[in-house]
Amino acid sequence: MNADRETNHDMTNGDIASMLAGAADEVEIGIAPYEAVIRGGRRRKARRWAVAAATALVLAGSSATLAVAGLPGGDRTVVPAATRSATPAPDLFTPARTTLATGTENGKEWRVAIDVWPAPRTEAQAAGQLEAMGEYGEAPAGGGTKASDLIGKSSYVVYFSDGDKRRKTFEDVFMKDDTMSGTDLQTASIPFAADPDGPQRLVIGMVGKNAQQVTCAWKNGTTTKADRAPANTEIATDQPTIRPAEGSPVDWFVCLAPKGTAAQSAEVTAVR
Repeated sequence: MNADRETNHDMTNGDIASMLAGAADEVEIGIAPYEAVIRGGRRRKARRWAVAAATALVLAGSSATLAVAGLPGGDRTVVPAATRSATPAPDLFTPARTTLATGTENGKEWRVAIDVWPAPRTEAQAAGQLEAMGEYGEAPAGGGTKASDLIGKSSYVVYFSDGDKRRKTFEDVFMKDDTMSGTDLQTASIPFAADPDGPQRLVIGMVGKNAQQVTCAWKNGTTTKADRAPANTEIATDQPTIRPAEGSPVDWFVCLAPKGTAAQSAEVTAVR
């Protein structure tokens, strides 16, 4: 680069392209604060501006505004096109908790909720998550007891609370390729009361994203239907509904049999 080019502020696009080649070897990646650029002298200032121009190309589609105020040939700001902001990393050490159903029976409130732990990517992350699970009293069932067994798997635990008592209904892990669709269905039927020999009145299940209705049949011949909530509509948790759970690749539903009867079957009766 000749002396005229170093001091000439009326640079052409060809000048900038020439400087970019030299800047790649001589300038550290990144844009220094403008004040620091000025202290660096004319040569550094010109080259840093060239790198800034190249970075503007890389940032095209970003919502950021690239400031080049006062730099030679600059028009004070370069505003790249807008795009979506980066998605924040999930919190691996705190479960995402979603309430699936609520109700009141015999004067006591009951609730079904699910905790979903994001999948760790490294053994160090998995070890930290395993320790966090212990603090929550949640074991990674289905994922093994070693930290390495949790890598790439999201764990979940479903709880049923009846008054001041809480117990697990089922727990497992989601593999990366776990999917459900159509009439796929997985359920667990448990007694509503703490008595393990009591009637299995509570049905908790998972379905695919395109399931629109689940019908739970009871031994007394009656049924309960859980329909999917319309898009962008919140339905109270005391209504049987197919609903998503944060962090879960499948959706969930809960049905409760009337008193005096028990679960007989459950099936997906409508799909999209």
